[in-house]
Amino acid sequence: MSTPNPLLGALASSAMRCALVLALSAAPLAARAEAARADPIDTAMQACSARADRSSTPGQVQCIDAARDAWQAAIDAAMRSIAANAPEDVKRRWADSQTRWLAWRKEEAALIHAVFETTRGSTYSITQANVQLQSVRDRALAVRHAASRFAPPAPAPAAASAAASAASGSASVVAGAGSDAPAASSPAAAAPRAQSDDARAHDERMRPCNADAACEHAQFDLRRYERALREKLPARARATLVRAQRAWSAYFAATAPLGTEAERADLIGERVATIKRLSETAGND
Repeated sequence: MSTPNPLLGALASSAMRCALVLALSAAPLAARAEAARADPIDTAMQACSARADRSSTPGQVQCIDAARDAWQAAIDAAMRSIAANAPEDVKRRWADSQTRWLAWRKEEAALIHAVFETTRGSTYSITQANVQLQSVRDRALAVRHAASRFAPPAPAPAAASAAASAASGSASVVAGAGSDAPAASSPAAAAPRAQSDDARAHDERMRPCNADAACEHAQFDLRRYERALREKLPARARATLVRAQRAWSAYFAATAPLGTEAERADLIGERVATIKRLSETAGND
């Protein structure tokens, strides 16, 4: 009978552990169907997680924290773009939304800490890092989308080509045309830009939440999971949940009117996913 190879056994065990860690770290990314595909930040995090020197729990947390910092930088860049290109009233409202988001994150950090204090095991540090990552990632995708709506359009290829041609070789034509000749106009410049479906959706009046089935259902789920989390938290930590939910409500009130009804439902859905995850985590060994 052959003798088991201890080296092969150790390699197999290490490979299984690495696969489990990667599955845990990637879980919230798969849950967001509307998230951008193959975003460079996600790709970089996955590459970091696959490195041999990041296979430990602290190494995986470092990868997630680096991704969170990158998403925060994306938020900052998108907010600068909104400040530079959006109308004044919209600019002020997004700035207020960002202020409320930062205030909520402060209270949320205390809630997350209170929840994970009730757990045991080092692997929960990966889950905790992922929960902290997800809210920053969600916010980055939202403000990046808003910034793209207000960014100036890129010059059309036809217009750019016509401008280059005029600058390089049409001086003689212009000189012989006469001062009263009509100026040539670019078809791209003359035709108004068609309004996108996304722009039309943002122009539509938003119904109250109780008149929107998706919004009302999401609010119902949020209240349900909030009750479940409150029941599982120690009595001393329940005030932390109240403060976090109050801060989130202020953020939601400032942000929901800036989007569409679908984006409003998504905003609540993001909160439902976090509170559900925290309620399922609290008290676990």
